[in-house]
Amino acid sequence: MDGRGAEATGALLESVERRVKWLSTAIVDHANRVRPNPTGLKVGGHQASSASMTSLMTALWFGRLTSADRVSVKPHASPVLHAVNYLLGHLRPEQLETLRAFGGLQSYPSRTKDPDPVDYSTGSVGIGATAPLWGALAHRLVRDRFGEPAPRGRQFSLLGDAELDEGAVWEALRDPMVAGLGEVVWVVDLNRQSLDRVVPGSTPAGLARMFEAAGWQVLTLKYGSLLEELFARPGGDALRARIDSMSNPEYQRLLRCSADELRRRLPGEGGERAALARLVADLDDETLLRAPRNLGGHDMPSLLGAFDAIDDTRPTVVLAYTVKGHGLPTEGHPQNHSTLLNADQMRQVAHDLGAALDDPWAAFPEGSAEAALCAATAERLRRPALPESVPPPVPPDSGRTAPTGVGNTQQALGRTLLDLSRTAPEVAERIVTTAPDVTSSTNLGGWLNKVGVWSPTTGHDWFTDDPETMLHWRESARGQHVQLGIAETNLVGLLGELGTTWSRWGKPLLPIGVLYDPFVNRALEPWSYGIYAGGQSVLVGTPSGVSLAPEGGAHQSVTTPSLGIEQPGCVSYEPAFALDTEWCLRAALGRIGKPGGESAYLRLSTRPTDQSLAAVPTDPAARERRRRQVTAGGYVLRHAAERPAVTLAAMGALVPEALAAAERLAALGHDADVVCVTSADLLFRATRGRRGQERAEDWILDQVLPAHRAAPMVTLVDGHPHTLAFLGTVHRVPLTTLGVTAFGQSGALDDVYRHHGIDADSVIGAALDLVEG
Repeated sequence: MDGRGAEATGALLESVERRVKWLSTAIVDHANRVRPNPTGLKVGGHQASSASMTSLMTALWFGRLTSADRVSVKPHASPVLHAVNYLLGHLRPEQLETLRAFGGLQSYPSRTKDPDPVDYSTGSVGIGATAPLWGALAHRLVRDRFGEPAPRGRQFSLLGDAELDEGAVWEALRDPMVAGLGEVVWVVDLNRQSLDRVVPGSTPAGLARMFEAAGWQVLTLKYGSLLEELFARPGGDALRARIDSMSNPEYQRLLRCSADELRRRLPGEGGERAALARLVADLDDETLLRAPRNLGGHDMPSLLGAFDAIDDTRPTVVLAYTVKGHGLPTEGHPQNHSTLLNADQMRQVAHDLGAALDDPWAAFPEGSAEAALCAATAERLRRPALPESVPPPVPPDSGRTAPTGVGNTQQALGRTLLDLSRTAPEVAERIVTTAPDVTSSTNLGGWLNKVGVWSPTTGHDWFTDDPETMLHWRESARGQHVQLGIAETNLVGLLGELGTTWSRWGKPLLPIGVLYDPFVNRALEPWSYGIYAGGQSVLVGTPSGVSLAPEGGAHQSVTTPSLGIEQPGCVSYEPAFALDTEWCLRAALGRIGKPGGESAYLRLSTRPTDQSLAAVPTDPAARERRRRQVTAGGYVLRHAAERPAVTLAAMGALVPEALAAAERLAALGHDADVVCVTSADLLFRATRGRRGQERAEDWILDQVLPAHRAAPMVTLVDGHPHTLAFLGTVHRVPLTTLGVTAFGQSGALDDVYRHHGIDADSVIGAALDLVEG
């Protein structure tokens, strides 16, 4: 016994596995064939993909898993996870009838939406595979900073072989941080089928070499006990060679053969045909039909042996050969991915698996060995309640005098972090920053020099005595910055897991990820998925927009402002001034690391801006009013003496253009209000809140766009112009939206702004068109 589960015989585990297979198949059947479906639309649920996983999931949960372990389950095996959780007492029978129903069991495992225990949300292929890598790293970092949040367990990924086509998988494997994560175990369901077909060629050996090159332990489970026994018989070497050289499609075709067909097909046409024919002739029909299906991923002794052979000093991958649809009538069919069993087939499966179609959710009889194993497993996997822990409150304002002179919002990011480390150390110790090789170019250098780089081992900084070296990489387990390679998907994957430590381990962190804003699009899907899974963090995109003029179109972001608005579970900010940035970042940090928290996205700029333009009030009460407006979405930066002829609403780097345009418009006899928008997101929510479309306070609209000052409006943003187009609906005023709708070009700032029509002249022209007609 090694502490990884009570001993269970292979026969007992196989009995439980048959029930798991039945339940997972019946869950999908009920959703599609039994539950009323007035629309007639297919519900789906992946019976074949689930069947290939039942053996290895049974072996893991009922044989080797501990309460300290966490498991990411491949999306299409969601019914298997629910079946396992049902046998462990986490679901009621009626809940098994709610797969893909509103409010019921989710299509794919979800930490935040499923009623039963789910360790990792999966659904988008590849993300669930890599999440436990970052979960392991997050656990280590929390442990190093705050002590053991929970016993160190293994982090399992159960993934389909087709998921290995995702480039993000290999990006993650190559990161230097990963090679030392010995608690990571991937189990690949190697059924050699994708959605559309049997995968041609033989790739497992190549996969093994790739994992080995990355420093992983590779355990291959190709053949089960029956095939290994047949290989030991006369003619067995020929049988092994025949199967080893067989293409995936040919092997899959054998699974669709009768015993007589197998006797004809299996010997092949090679020189060993006679020996193979004799071996096959000696087998009874039942044994012959079992043989091609007896792969390592369905063999309990092989699976348990692999789990026992894991080397905890480095990551491990188990390549488990399986059959898609194992044990079902659709077994091995090249198009079985979305096939659903009919009533006759379900009756046959029920008979084969010892279940009853008219009582599909029957539990194991009380007093049976299976019931005892389920109860013992549930007790073994019971996790203690998490301690209640919330991060310390973030002071909303440093109280420092508003900056003067020229500066930019990206610089304010680094200064705010350093200021927190001095004035709010209890908050700063919870902050963890991470970047994909852009630490120095995003103004995190001062912060990094102060807090150091996190590493599981202490490293020596060979440049500490070099006076020309400004960035010092002091590596230790106490560091608060995690440096990744140039892979934005890794950054947001780690960010998502750092943002779950409050709910996963009861130890909240305040994670901040920083990347170049143009590459937010590259990171968008895993970032969104991290938020969906409950990860709360701050993502900073900087520098941004065509304001990064000399860099050209490749580095000039256009769509990111609207992405911030559209991302659920996230509030976006785009401040124009340094103090606005500090207030927004502090507000963002105050939103995360707790129940009901919300992630944030800050879009920052390197454009030099005269900070006196912010006109921050010196009176404490007025300053606090300004701060509340900034963190609620915006404020009026320039008031016309009387009711304005036009309102100019600008965001981020383009606020100076709006102010310059307002001065010239006034000289032309058209006084203008200038609204500095700090969060288009929050202002949009306020408009919906006013209409009763969501719960959101709308007081900020009365302060930013009061009804008695309503006027034709020009909006201005260094991004797509639709970002602020909704502002015209607040009072139904005529509106012109200015922004960027084409790929950028290199050039001086004035030239680039003029090219896109977002310079002061363009603002003036748009305003005059509205007020003079």
